[in-house]
Amino acid sequence: MPRAQVIDIDEARRRDAEDALYEKTLRRLSKASVEKHWEPYTDIPWDDPDFEIAPEDPRWVLPEMDPLGAHPWYRAQPERVQARIGLWRQAQVCKVGMQFENVLKRGLLTYAFRLPNDSAEFRYVYHETIEEGHHGMMFQEFVNRSGSPVEGMPLAVRVLAEIVPPMSLIAPSLFFFWVLAGEEPIDYVQRRMLRDGSARHPLLNKIISIHVAEEARHISFARQFLKHRVPHMAAPQRFMLSLVVPPSMKLGVLLILTPPVAMGRQFQIPEQVMKETYWATDHSKDLISRAVSNVRGLCSEIGLINPASKRIWRLLNIWEDEKS
Repeated sequence: MPRAQVIDIDEARRRDAEDALYEKTLRRLSKASVEKHWEPYTDIPWDDPDFEIAPEDPRWVLPEMDPLGAHPWYRAQPERVQARIGLWRQAQVCKVGMQFENVLKRGLLTYAFRLPNDSAEFRYVYHETIEEGHHGMMFQEFVNRSGSPVEGMPLAVRVLAEIVPPMSLIAPSLFFFWVLAGEEPIDYVQRRMLRDGSARHPLLNKIISIHVAEEARHISFARQFLKHRVPHMAAPQRFMLSLVVPPSMKLGVLLILTPPVAMGRQFQIPEQVMKETYWATDHSKDLISRAVSNVRGLCSEIGLINPASKRIWRLLNIWEDEKS
């Protein structure tokens, strides 16, 4: 048998083994979604007096992990003012999260529309879509009950977001990196809040706990999808993808972690404080870099780090040599 033919057979067997492992992973994720999931209006006691939202409740005061929460100007404000700002921040994050997951669901359904019968991807995509729908409902319910007039993403970003759903068919690998750009930063922050006790209000703690538990599966799916697809892309496509991922991650983390100028106006926060806080200090730059560190590691694993892409990561201040 010619050597080239032997190599082709070996490659086909390797790909078959990879496909089988990928499908096994998706079926495991689907099984987990069936066995452990939450309903926003039955598993969250919205009307429990202990879960009531009071705007000046000190439990809304921002933790020092938040760049504004660590700023001397914020710490010098009366506690009731700190609480109102903190509640506004949490409502803003929830609003952005709801909008992001709205775009994500539409992209997932667009992707699933053409999947074949017996597709393991189809079933998990629908599990994720349902769970993201629940997340959007609980995020919006929190916003409504907070009474905060937040708008979420800037208007220009909301308009540009309309191009995202069809990208799940046109460039699915890029789409799933955009998924991670929205999911990884908020997951990083929320996990830290649960670990250090920053989510002190029981309603916020419950919402974050549910979100973190289910997002772990969603992030796992996106990562497995990219590990399965990207290494087999043509070299030119893979190179172009490597250049687009860093700015996508930077945009995602800024949308999640940066409040709009409306918050500064609402609470008369000095413009210089906003500039210093988001993102001129070492503390805030470190938060951004760490929030995208898992995706940076994934890019290294699947061959998307090269001299050109590394330079972009560095220029955007989201590269750490010791963690990559």
